[in-house]
Amino acid sequence: MEYRSLGRSGLEVSEIGFGAWAIGGDAWGPVEDDASIAAMERALELGINFIDTADVYGDGHSEELVAKVIEGRRDQVIVSTKGGLMGHHRDPSGTPVYDRPEKVREALESSLRRLGTDYVDVYFDHIWWDRHEETEAFIEALAQLKAEGKARAVGVSTDDFEYIKHFNKNGGLDVVQLEYSILNRKAEGQILPYLQEHGIGVVVRGPLQKGLLTGKFTPDTSFPQGDVRSGWPAQEWYRTDLGRVESLRRLEGEDQTMGQLALRFVLSHPAISTAIPGGKTPEQVEANARASRRPLLSEEELQIIDETAPAQQR
Repeated sequence: MEYRSLGRSGLEVSEIGFGAWAIGGDAWGPVEDDASIAAMERALELGINFIDTADVYGDGHSEELVAKVIEGRRDQVIVSTKGGLMGHHRDPSGTPVYDRPEKVREALESSLRRLGTDYVDVYFDHIWWDRHEETEAFIEALAQLKAEGKARAVGVSTDDFEYIKHFNKNGGLDVVQLEYSILNRKAEGQILPYLQEHGIGVVVRGPLQKGLLTGKFTPDTSFPQGDVRSGWPAQEWYRTDLGRVESLRRLEGEDQTMGQLALRFVLSHPAISTAIPGGKTPEQVEANARASRRPLLSEEELQIIDETAPAQQR
């Protein structure tokens, strides 16, 4: 396993991390807790030292499972979690949930209890949609929590360039979590150059495009009810992207699966610190970990990817 600096945070992270959304059990189809724990245990054995979770994953269940794995070896694992989506941002009266720094602190304290620790290595503001009324509360709270040592580094999880610049207006942004993959290269336009210029760490979610880039889906694939991908088969973009994946199969080989190709592509960008594919089983984790090698991809492979799935396509 290769390691990289997480921007200016002072943290050294494995370039392949563990994304813990799926193990929450509420968004990615059936998952067993024992298998989830075994997957994280295997990740640590393989040198993966970065686990990313959030309070909203399984309504806290993902954090509780992470706690079981890091117990007794907290100093060996870099843990990030996120707050900001719980309660859809508003209470029953319509008041923003996180309109004061104190509420952000309460959210982190709840996460710390579930994680069984007194600090996280990275705490992210978890932005999904427009939420301007809460932005300043998060900026203030994150600075306080970092100063107190509750979070060693702070960041924002968003694909919105304007949000990123706003959060970094005082130079206090350590890390950004964003979506980036062969099939979604929008971040290459403005965001990744900006983050690289400012020394901000980059955590990539969705490097496998929610499993699409593993090559295991077809036009006939169906997803169970409650799976975030259940509506995909009816979408035109889904069929288009399946075609792109088929075109890229020529780059598969004995030492490279489609999934590993996708992860190596993400890691080939100089701004990237780590990619966090999900893993429900030890076998999936092992396949992801094997993406960490040198060299990553050849110039010829990168050229084929550019021709098949050009930048700024979305």
